[in-house]
Amino acid sequence: MTREYPTALGAASRETITLLGHDLARDVMGEVSFGELAFWLATQRRPTPGETRVFEAVLAALADHGFTPTAIITRLTYLSAPDSVQGALAAGLLGGGSRFLGVTEDCGRFLHDVLVAREERPTDDAGWDALALETVQRQRESGRFVPGLGHHVHKDGDPRTPRLMAIATEEGLFGPHLALFAAIGRVHPQVLGRTLPLNGAGVCGAALADLGLPLELLRAFALLARTAGLIGQLAEELRHPVANDVFLSVDLNNRPTDPDPLDPPDR
Repeated sequence: MTREYPTALGAASRETITLLGHDLARDVMGEVSFGELAFWLATQRRPTPGETRVFEAVLAALADHGFTPTAIITRLTYLSAPDSVQGALAAGLLGGGSRFLGVTEDCGRFLHDVLVAREERPTDDAGWDALALETVQRQRESGRFVPGLGHHVHKDGDPRTPRLMAIATEEGLFGPHLALFAAIGRVHPQVLGRTLPLNGAGVCGAALADLGLPLELLRAFALLARTAGLIGQLAEELRHPVANDVFLSVDLNNRPTDPDPLDPPDR
């Protein structure tokens, strides 16, 4: 018995390649942007122009953010193994976790969980503010942070956040996740006693969730964006290398200390 493995994605015959039911060479290449195609592959429906614009804005927002740990480890891995570009890229992507890049997924999931627990959603800013206040208070009482709130550099506001919200509004795609996230930005000082910025990774998670993309893949889209940034980091490393300086600055400035053994476990 011949087994079959159904897929609506790519398939090849001797004469043609099809992708999502379309002829790859004739209908996709040169006709569909990479961002549009990535959305299409994940949802198996072609996005509207507005959805493509919001999605590609998210990709741009997450592509690169300077010498973050993901960028540094990519450069250092390439220094150590210049014969393994794939290893350098993989090393950087593996660093996408709860502190960097993973916030996109964490924020999208967090907002979604709040929304699905409500039978009815607010219809005006006052209603969203009330829900946001309840949400922030609950997080504070449980000793948990609100994902997407705060940034280690952009203390006075992340420039990506208002821009992405404006694009979503222009395209009629400012949905409930963005509405709740914006309300959290307005009310959290009442609970925390200080004002923190809504960060770019968080607003990207809210926007992706409003696009109806699978919550399980939100971090994957952040990694897709960062792949482009890491390629840029490697390209710059080839022209203006800094990885060896980073390595030597640590290696030549280490300070020997006495051992600090762990306490033995209780038996």
